Amino acid sequence: MYDSHMSDPDPQRFRTLMLGDEPSFENVMTCVFSIQPHESHTYRVLLEQPNSTTEELAAETDRDRSNVSRSLATLREKGLASRRRHLLDGGGHVYRHEPTPLEDAKDLMHQTLDEWCAYVHGRIDEFGE
Repeated sequence: MYDSHMSDPDPQRFRTLMLGDEPSFENVMTCVFSIQPHESHTYRVLLEQPNSTTEELAAETDRDRSNVSRSLATLREKGLASRRRHLLDGGGHVYRHEPTPLEDAKDLMHQTLDEWCAYVHGRIDEFGE
């Protein structure tokens, strides 16, 4: 049985990808991980600006801080980002976010898609039983 910490890839998005000329990395990522386009975009920005705070990413993506925070939570849940607590000199702390390296993210995309395809193939084989 298909059992992954990833969400099932969205079949409708697969159809859209197959009909398009050349899907972008963000389109494929959105489809495979069943995430929103703004979450894929946040990952790409994080790749360009690792070690960013939520506020820095909000400014860069022109999105509200709370929305970026939710996107980052989704990316962490999917294994596409991590965060670490950074103590401030004047007291308090801030979280700094790191993207999963691109090569690792691509491997994760392959793994997620392979698991989903194996599950679908198994379901096909069960039809008529």
